[in-house]
Amino acid sequence: MTDAGLVRARRAIAVWLLAVCGLIAVMVVVGGLTRLTGSGLSITEWKPIHGALPPLSPAEWNEEFEAYQKIPQYQQLNSGMTLDEFKGIFWWEWAHRNLGRLIGFAFLLPFLVFLFRGQIERGLIPRLIVLFVLGGLQGLLGWCMVASGLSGRVDVSQYRLVAHLGLALVIYGAMLWTALPLWRGEWPVAAAPHRLYRWSLIVMALIFVQILLGGFVAGLDAGLTYNTWPLMDGQFVPEGAYATSPMWLAPFEDVTTVQFNHRMMGYVVFASVIVLFVAGIRQGLKAPAGAYLVATVVQVLLGILTLIAGMALWLAALHQFGAVVLLTASLIHADALRR
Repeated sequence: MTDAGLVRARRAIAVWLLAVCGLIAVMVVVGGLTRLTGSGLSITEWKPIHGALPPLSPAEWNEEFEAYQKIPQYQQLNSGMTLDEFKGIFWWEWAHRNLGRLIGFAFLLPFLVFLFRGQIERGLIPRLIVLFVLGGLQGLLGWCMVASGLSGRVDVSQYRLVAHLGLALVIYGAMLWTALPLWRGEWPVAAAPHRLYRWSLIVMALIFVQILLGGFVAGLDAGLTYNTWPLMDGQFVPEGAYATSPMWLAPFEDVTTVQFNHRMMGYVVFASVIVLFVAGIRQGLKAPAGAYLVATVVQVLLGILTLIAGMALWLAALHQFGAVVLLTASLIHADALRR
């Protein structure tokens, strides 16, 4: 290809990757809503192909409902649920799984077209293949998460839920990180990074950890307790924090500790972004640091409002979307600094 043709090809690939990133962002929010509505265990079998179709007859609906009635969640929490009520949670999980299928096709088909046309540079092909493989592993991990709640407990393992969320964010971040230079017509990025680049990566890592901590809050329903701010039960450090035995399990299994850690990391992230913003301004870096700071402030406010409102569904969904927006802002900011 000519230089102009190469730039056009890179931008076309970037548009494709950014579109898939958008689908993944929606997937994260839908997955969070599936968890918050208690819908994740409504489909008790993994049917990668046949499961794309919903029940099409009363007999098929009854078959799905009867399968759900055999698991502990129905027997201990939802006993007496009607078929219509079951349909309400079924559609959330069905939409979540089919969105995953859509993402797979949205990645694979354009990849094959670009590859057939010879528009993908040789050095980029391995990275795209790795992204596709990770997407397949994400689907498998999603089923492993669901399987953890089908016997012996009434919900999914918070560990597997956080792993599922974390891998989704890794795929999203790696795809966006790949798309940004391609959109500029560059590959690979050759410029020397700014002195703040490494610090931007550290702050990005803190944001990633904070989102995972939020996953533990969702997995344990920890947001339904201590619905006040800035104090927890009248104290900045609640008495129950790290009070379980063994103590090292408290950050992952104790509701009080999980919410406390999420709050504290929120403060750390907020302060870190402000420091990074001020350092950038002093060195003449204006954009996209401003958008980064705004995304951080909005996300903190959404977190506080969601907590005070007792995890109101629409606020919780906005807070989850805000997490993706904040991670996106951190990636765009770091991408600017690596140039």
